[in-house]
Amino acid sequence: MYYTQDFDYIVVGQGLAGSALSYQLIKAGKSVLVIDQDNKHTSSKVAAGLYNPVTGRKMVKTWNADLLFPYLVDFYKEIEAECHDKFLHEIPIYRPFISMEEQNEWMGKSSMPEYEKYVKQVHRRSYYRSMKDEYGGIELNYSGYLDIPRYLTAIRKYLLAHEMLLEECFDINSVVYSEQLVSYKQYRANKLIFCEGVQSTGNQYWDWLPFKPVKGEILKIRTDLQANNILNRGVFVVPLEEGVFRVGSNYNNHDLTVQPTAKALEEIEGKLNELIDIKYKIIDHVAGVRPATRDRRPFLGVHPQHPNIGIFNGLGAKGVSLAPYYAEHYLKFLESGEELQQEVNISRYFSLYYDSLDN
Repeated sequence: MYYTQDFDYIVVGQGLAGSALSYQLIKAGKSVLVIDQDNKHTSSKVAAGLYNPVTGRKMVKTWNADLLFPYLVDFYKEIEAECHDKFLHEIPIYRPFISMEEQNEWMGKSSMPEYEKYVKQVHRRSYYRSMKDEYGGIELNYSGYLDIPRYLTAIRKYLLAHEMLLEECFDINSVVYSEQLVSYKQYRANKLIFCEGVQSTGNQYWDWLPFKPVKGEILKIRTDLQANNILNRGVFVVPLEEGVFRVGSNYNNHDLTVQPTAKALEEIEGKLNELIDIKYKIIDHVAGVRPATRDRRPFLGVHPQHPNIGIFNGLGAKGVSLAPYYAEHYLKFLESGEELQQEVNISRYFSLYYDSLDN
């Protein structure tokens, strides 16, 4: 076969993971070929793009927040400057308290060293007229949202400008592996990295990994709500433009189609009505399937028997905050041999791979 071009890396997929990794590789001086068909139904393209340092019902600092959140702001701003575009929106999150006890808890928690920098202000009385927040709420720093479609479009243009994008559906049957190189059709590379989201669940190299895909649905509403913050309790309410907000999301492990459902609509609306007290009109309803994992930690590493084939996946619902830092972390592993954090290294599941060989 005649090979038209050699690359350091072939990256499959241009979602949040593939975009961050390809940018980090190019920035490090590596030649990259990204293969992506631009599927409009991927989870990256329909996700709300929210990033939030304090999450969950118990309002705790999210995993590795001190590493992830300062890093992601600098990362996305750097790409904004490189691409002459704007897609990162730094907006404090406002989360209402549900009781006086929760308010008192956060009055104390806000001065603790591990939380202090993430707390903008604790409000002891109602902050929004059209919101059910009689006990006040907490405003958080290092929060906001990424306009993911705009970001992915900017990265796509960046890759095209560098002649590093092949716009087609990846054909796994066209992969030829050797100890030194990986070939794909007429292209060769030192390493092939899969960043293809939920599609990796059916990939012969990775179908042994314990993915646990989760469907999420999101609404877009029009309302007269006046809010400068992202609102977050039960659901998030993200201000996009004058009078337009994105609302979500739910979690469904059973229905993994990309079709919106009446059940999710009812669930999201129910939680929205518990949060705000104002009329609204639904103008859009979309769904996507997140590439979540059994232990809720990303998948980074190389195949146990094919060290030139790797994976960067499993970012779940926190792809916006995880992708920048872990793309660099993975780059250091690939290029310098720096050890991966055990929590994200797929070696934690190698036993599943070897068990699969016996079946």
